Amino acid sequence: MITGLDHVVVLTGDVAAAAAAYETLFARQPSWRYSGAGAERVLFTLDNTTLELVAPHGDDAAAQHIRSTLVAQGEGLASLCFRTPDIAKLHRRLDRLTLKPEPVAEVESRDDISGASLSWKRTRAATEATRGVRMFFLEREAERPLSVRTSPASITAMDHVVVSTADPERAAALYGARLGLDMALDRSHPDWGRLMFFRCGDLIVEVTHKPGKEKNKAGADAPDRLRGICWRVADIDATHARLVAAGVDVSEVRTGRKPGTRVMTVRNGTCGVPTLLVQPSTGKGE
Repeated sequence: MITGLDHVVVLTGDVAAAAAAYETLFARQPSWRYSGAGAERVLFTLDNTTLELVAPHGDDAAAQHIRSTLVAQGEGLASLCFRTPDIAKLHRRLDRLTLKPEPVAEVESRDDISGASLSWKRTRAATEATRGVRMFFLEREAERPLSVRTSPASITAMDHVVVSTADPERAAALYGARLGLDMALDRSHPDWGRLMFFRCGDLIVEVTHKPGKEKNKAGADAPDRLRGICWRVADIDATHARLVAAGVDVSEVRTGRKPGTRVMTVRNGTCGVPTLLVQPSTGKGE
């Protein structure tokens, strides 16, 4: 039913500054810009998913809600949106699984630059039913345009998005049994904690549990949290050189956890999203 991760949403207080920062990081132009429903939006569409930057626009209730969320939580990852070829069928499944989906809505946007239009059908699960992670599901009529590369050594695709949990068993049931994602790995490590990898199209939803890290007064009932993103690059040394020349604060290149991979950390210019870049050994995951 779920065929991929359609996009992730990043909240920001300044969409122009955020778009400029991600254009530098990705070395790719925005693929779509539009406003409405209390928000300005800029999209970057890579080879396997889209990053959507969202900032408040206007003074209506929707804009004020975004502003209050920014005050409470700051900039950063806000939600996941999964793709399906049949939103009506998926809606029935989500309802049976007590994920409390909203009624399916039909949405249309017009790109501010090209004037082109895109339309899709969308629903949203109840956040309390998805353990605190905001999740949307959509069926698109057409593909979004890809973000044009502006220089060599660009970001090619998402490798994985990270979700942290205080209750790995319930998280495994949500992403595996209920959402139907294929668990590719379930491993525990004394330094990293428990790692669960769920395949979602051409990327991974990584669910992590580090005992003592996610727990608070609520214990295992603490909500899950979106933690960060890892993006793929073809030549990490060239990408490192490009970002350093652009003034982006990045770590040195180092060996990744998966044999044959090389990674580096991006320390700024990501709207508060913890960000890793990886040169995969096989093109699949870190």
